[in-house]
Parts: sequence; structure tokens; C-alpha cells
Amino acid sequence: MLLGAAVLGVVAFRMLQLPPMLGYLVVGSAIGPHALGWAPDNAATHALAEFGVVFLMFSIGLEFSLPKLMSMRRTVFGLGLAQVLLTVIVTMLFGWLASRFLPHVVDISWQAAFALGGALAMSSTAIVSKMLTERLELESEHGQRIMSVLLFQDLALVPILIIVPAVTHPGGDLMATLAWATFKAIVVLILLLFLGQRLLRSWFRVVVKRRSQELFMLNLLLITLGAAWITERAGLSLALGAFVAGMLISETEYRHQVEEDIKPFRDVLLGLFFITIGMLLNVPLVLQNWWLVLLLLIGPVLMKFGLIAALAKFFGASTGVALRTGLGLAQAGEFGFVLLNQAGGLNLLDPLLVQMILASMVLSMLAAPFIIARSDAIVLKLSANEWMQQSLTLTRIATRTMTTRRHVIIAGFGRSGQNLARMLEEEHIAYHALDLEPDRVSEAQSSGATVSYGDAARRESLIAAGIHRAAALVITYTNTASALKVLHFAHELAPSLPVIVRSHDDSDLDKLRAAGATEVVPELMEGSLMLASHALVLLGVPLRRVVHRVQAARDERYASLRGFFHGVADAGDADHLHVRLHSVTLGAHAHAAGKTVATLHIARLGCEITMLRRAKDRLDVTPDTVLQAGDTLVLRGAAAAVALGETRLLKG
Repeated sequence: MLLGAAVLGVVAFRMLQLPPMLGYLVVGSAIGPHALGWAPDNAATHALAEFGVVFLMFSIGLEFSLPKLMSMRRTVFGLGLAQVLLTVIVTMLFGWLASRFLPHVVDISWQAAFALGGALAMSSTAIVSKMLTERLELESEHGQRIMSVLLFQDLALVPILIIVPAVTHPGGDLMATLAWATFKAIVVLILLLFLGQRLLRSWFRVVVKRRSQELFMLNLLLITLGAAWITERAGLSLALGAFVAGMLISETEYRHQVEEDIKPFRDVLLGLFFITIGMLLNVPLVLQNWWLVLLLLIGPVLMKFGLIAALAKFFGASTGVALRTGLGLAQAGEFGFVLLNQAGGLNLLDPLLVQMILASMVLSMLAAPFIIARSDAIVLKLSANEWMQQSLTLTRIATRTMTTRRHVIIAGFGRSGQNLARMLEEEHIAYHALDLEPDRVSEAQSSGATVSYGDAARRESLIAAGIHRAAALVITYTNTASALKVLHFAHELAPSLPVIVRSHDDSDLDKLRAAGATEVVPELMEGSLMLASHALVLLGVPLRRVVHRVQAARDERYASLRGFFHGVADAGDADHLHVRLHSVTLGAHAHAAGKTVATLHIARLGCEITMLRRAKDRLDVTPDTVLQAGDTLVLRGAAAAVALGETRLLKG
């Protein structure tokens, strides 16, 4: 039932161009015990769904490393601690004021207010981290602050769960209980982080040497769930152990393979988790008391947003980063339901109030994807300084590129982008790179690299980088969703600009080519070609034959590289063999206007037409294609041949 509901929900929301996460939540509320009652809301369902959060935290851990986590300790134990403490204090203060001045309406003890404050202090790790990952913002400044706070919230859950029953039923030694829990947590984390780090790499080598994909997967599940089990037995959360396991594996050479293997488990189980959250929503009760639910929804969300934004600003963030951090953490979290259920079980809160708060928390999680998706627009409306900050960033990019022409714009300055930049420098070709990781940009700039902080998937950033004067655009990362955005703006601003896109494999080839990519380079294919070429040479096959075989494979796959190796063994690295890409726009009086491609005999000149763009559409070029005034064609060939081809097109 859960899987069937998940499929229907995702299909429907994908058709409506809405986040699948919302589909899970809506379908969960529809099939839950408070609506159609098709799916049971029991412990087994929630236990299954909790593994979704476990695998999500494991995936997030793969993006971190121990040195990186240590460098974030100020935000984890500074901003995170302050956020949790102040949220609890503000909630307790509000509960005290309400009980004193409105005793007939609200009567909340300080113990209940403390439990409620702990529940409201939590934010949704599952929703926020998934949204940040999809928006490529995990490495951004506000993304790192958000993840730091979420990590501390996960740590804070344990002492709050201990304190609430202790203050409700006094008599036990609270300090001794807390001290013992803290000691266990420290011991477990030290064992996992330091002893586990030494054992993990050696153990992975033993498993990999068996050359069994099944064994590798079993080992991966063992490590993920085993670490989660260890932290749970120590009184910590399952998610924390999974995060530590992912962080340890991120230090090994098996990280990328692990990341691919874990995705199916993560996405399926995370979908089930969101369905179970939706099942908690009592729709009839919400409709009967909509005004109270609305008040409990707006009040805590605004309070958390303002509090977190102010704290982020206090801890050194700019206004824009502080506001984005507040928007990202304003919603309720999955661990908040655990604390709320505990408070209800201890009879600290009225059952009706528990349902109202529960409904408001679910609704806040429903609203979270929309808030995060619109965070840029919200921040620009709230902060005039953000306009100035973004304008200053774009001005800096424009200042660095305004005197540059025929340069290459590099989207993403990771390992691939830096290697490309190094080769361009050796050939004395100008470039300008855009990257969203502040530390990387700062270090690269200090070493003399031409790189700026900016998002290549934004229209304004591409204009500032001089896309109208550029010779080419290269997208060096493998995120298809972001690459499609870059391609959309690139071909809107400069339709004839060649764009080369890096991809992981051929799965999104047609989609990227249809969006306007001049060439798509799948790294898996390039790796296999290099592997094959080295193997053939070591087996005694003549180098010339190896080169021709590799080139034949490339000819079938890459249109823009055909002919690149022709005569290499005889002619060396002669300049006349270098392939050029050159765009030609047909004017009203161009010779080729109104003629078919076949009648122009372009191929006889030694070049070919690789792309035809008419208005915003990219058309297939065939011998019978009739060219029109205003068409932009991309010619490929040696420099002399391209010059002859341009003359033929324009003058005949």
C-alpha cells in the first residue's frame, strides 16, 4: 500500500511540476488513519520509514570529512547550541506569559513548555538536506550553517529526551543520568571516528579484493546500519551513527561507488518516511480548528526564522546568508514528533493541543519546500543590502571580465574545472571560472586563478562573466538539473556559443543535446577509452593502431572530435590539423539564404556544419535543410577550411 501510494503520488506531482516530497506528504495524509485509513499507523511502519532518514544522513556524511567537521565546530557548537537553547527559552517564556495572563485559555506547566520548546527547536533534516542537495547548496555558506545546526539538533535530541521525564517525575539524579549519557556518547563517537577510521579502509580492501558486487553491497549495508545500531544502543539517534559512517567512508577511495550504490535504498525509504509523516495529519480536526492550527503554524515558523536569522548574523554571517539560514530551518522536524509524542505520553499536554501542534508541524514541513525554493526571492524582498551584495558580486565578476574577449567560461571550479583552467593557461587562452564554494574560490584566487564566486545557473552571472564575448562555455560538474538551467540561459543569451557539458554517463545525453549542448562528455566512456588504450599498448599493439582504434570509437560518439587524430603519426602536432568551431549568422543578403545545405557543397571545402539554430530552436542538419536569413550555423574544421566555408555561406 505504501509503495503503491508513493508511485501514484510522485507521478501526479511530477506531472504538476511540483516536488515529489509534497506528493509523499499529501498521499500519506490521504491514506492515513485520519482519512481513508488504508495504511496502518503503527510502530512497524515508522520503524521502516526511519531507515530513510538513516540512509539520507549516511549520504550527507559522504559529503563531509572529519577535518571539515572540525573546521565547522564553531557553527555546530556555537550557532547550533544557541539556536536550541534560545528556542526552548522563548517557548518557556511564552508558555509562562500565556498561563499567567490567559489562564482560562492556556494552562501550560513549565515542564510542558520545556518539552514543547525542545520539539519546536528541531528542524527537518530529511527535507532541508534533500532540498539543499537538489539545489546544489550544500557547499554554500548558508548550506554549511544549516547543516551545522541540524547536526547539533540531532545531538541535542538525546539530553532533551532524558531531561523531560526526569523533570516531570523528580526523584532520580538528573545530573548523574546526564553525565552517564554524555560519557557514553563521547566514548561511542571516539570509537567510531578514530578506531573506525583505521579499520574501515583496511576492511574495505579485503571486501573489494573478493570482486563481488553482492558482497560489496552487503558490506555497505552492514556498515551503515551497524554504525546506526551502535549509536542507538548508546542512547544516541540512528541518524547520527549513519552520518558518522558516511563521513568515515568519505575519506576512502570507495566514496563514489558507495554513493551510487546507496541511492536506491535512500530514495525509496525516504519516500516511505515522508508518507508516514503525512499520515500523522488529522485533516478533519485541522478543518474544525483551522484558525488555531494556522496560529500555531505561523507563530513558531516566524519565531524560528527571526531567531535563527538573528543568531546567524551574530555569528558573523552576512544579512543574506543569515536570512537564508533562517528560512531553511524555520519548519518543524521529524525529531520534533518524537519529543511531542513523549510529552503526550507523559500527560504534559492536552490531547487536543497535541493534535493541533502536530498538524501545524506537518503543515510547516509541507510548506518548507516552497519556502526554500523561493528563498532567494524572499531574501531580496526582505533585505535591501542583499540587492547591493549581489550587485557587488556581479560587478566584481564583470570588472574581471570586461576587457576579456574570446575567453572560456568555466562553470564549476572543482578538479575538472581546475585541470581545464591549467591547460587553457598553458595554451595562453583566457578563461573565467564561476564556483559556489567560498573557501575554494578564496584559495584559488589567492593562487592567481581567474575565478569568482557566482552561480553559473543564474542569468545575471553569465552576463557578468561576459557570455556575449566568450568563445565557449564548459560545464565541468555532472549535475544534469543545473546543467539544463545553464544551457537554457546560455542559449537564450548567446545562441551560437559552443557549450561542452560533462556528464557521468550517457543516460542524460539526449536531454542535454536537446537543450543545446554542443557536446556531452561522459566521464565513464573516457575512462574506458583510456583504460583500453593503455591495455592495448602494454599488450604489444602498435601505438599508431591504438590511436586509430580510440579515434574510431570517438568518431562514433563525438561529432566535434572527428578528424582530430587524422595523420597524427605522420604530421605530428601541426597547427593546420587543429579543429576549429566557428559560428556564422546569415544576414538578409547572405548567399546561403534560401538554399539547401547540399547545393552549397560545404564538405568539399574540408569543413562541415555541426549545428543549426533558428531563433531559439536547434534543428537537425540534413542535405535537404533549407537555410534562412537569421540562421546561426556552427562550422567545424581546420582554420583555413572554416574560413572558406564562411565565405561560401555569406558571399558564394
